[in-house]
Amino acid sequence: MTDLEDQLSRVLSGAAHRAPQPPEGLLATVKTRHRRRRARMAAVRTAAAVVLVAGGVGAVVSALGASAEPYPAVSATGRPEASPDKIPPLIEKVWPQAVHKIPAKLPDGRAYYPQLLLDDRTLLVMTGVSDGKRQFLWSYELSTGRPRQIAEIPPTKGSAIFADGVAAGGGNIVWWASYKEAGSPRVARIWTVPATGGQPRPVTDVPLGNVMKQGHIDGLTVAGSDVIFAYEKGGVYRVPLSGGSPQPVKGAERHHILRWPWVGVHRGKAIFRELFNAETGERRDAVVKADEEVRCGVDRCAGVAVRYKTVKAERPRDRSGKEIKCGTRRCPDTARSQTILRRFVRDRDGSHERELPNSFQTGDDAGLERFFKVTLRGPGDQTVLTLYDADTGRSADLGIRRDAKGSMGIPDGGLDRLMTYPIKNEMYVLDLAALK
Repeated sequence: MTDLEDQLSRVLSGAAHRAPQPPEGLLATVKTRHRRRRARMAAVRTAAAVVLVAGGVGAVVSALGASAEPYPAVSATGRPEASPDKIPPLIEKVWPQAVHKIPAKLPDGRAYYPQLLLDDRTLLVMTGVSDGKRQFLWSYELSTGRPRQIAEIPPTKGSAIFADGVAAGGGNIVWWASYKEAGSPRVARIWTVPATGGQPRPVTDVPLGNVMKQGHIDGLTVAGSDVIFAYEKGGVYRVPLSGGSPQPVKGAERHHILRWPWVGVHRGKAIFRELFNAETGERRDAVVKADEEVRCGVDRCAGVAVRYKTVKAERPRDRSGKEIKCGTRRCPDTARSQTILRRFVRDRDGSHERELPNSFQTGDDAGLERFFKVTLRGPGDQTVLTLYDADTGRSADLGIRRDAKGSMGIPDGGLDRLMTYPIKNEMYVLDLAALK
């Protein structure tokens, strides 16, 4: 496999697990940014209206709610105009204790990319990601703005992917990169370095084989004196930080890492419905009804209840109204419509169910299983991204807006406590754990 093929396979195999769901119409406005790549095995479901054709039957996905809502106003063109949503205050006004605003570049002018929080006051960042130059890891003191270089990430001939999957624990930092050396099969080499700084050393080489079939590695975690990881298509392994050969974790041969030691499988439309504690053997099965599609965390599940209906399919037409042929296939006679009945979050045992806003995106990660990204429509049809707290019902405007080109950045955040995004010359660093 060539480096180009490896890079392509990495994008394809990981995209379905990591991509947050865009609200309708937002896709064209999003500006791609580097993302922290950690264990974020999100279920991918379609948010905007699309048509899928398979076996002669179409599937039309709608975004209708269950309860009747007032008809929107109609413009002079005959098109409906949605009323603007009520926009909450800015996040630094709602939750000032969680917000750190720091310069978007290091004092020497280098761009950096947040990775994780080493502690309540220290952000781990990486430089050299976008410019193809030497890569370094730094600790960044949020209170003083003082960066400290931890280590240079060793460049290796044959590397197809930059340092990925950065994780930390027990005073150690780990990451991996894909390598293909002459005469040897491709591997994912795991590296480690003390968080205090030092010379990085390799931990182990993980065989990749056919990455299009098995995927790269994901969910990299430091647990005590071990490194834990999973293949993107399933299968959890561990290896000592001191080095050695990766060994499969018993009982987790087909699993993914949700939050170590909790592992689970992707089964149908109930992601992580069944969880297994790989250290204690405890099992947790979530309550999920037949009409629900959910993504579960360790303690909660979030998702939608849906109703399906088979309807007559509309023939595709061009701008003039002329019917378009479906190529070598016969156009489907029927389509499957999906109506979203409700959006919810609740505990795994089925208790404490709460309604989520209509623009909650299924498949998107919720920080600490509590904070959801919700898109609102502001004045002038402006897209406004907010953060919704399912525990309190409070919301905050993240302050992100489209730029002059119509693009907007999407916050970089997963299931953990950290969310980051740049606005102009500042980097917003949100520590969601500060919100009790």
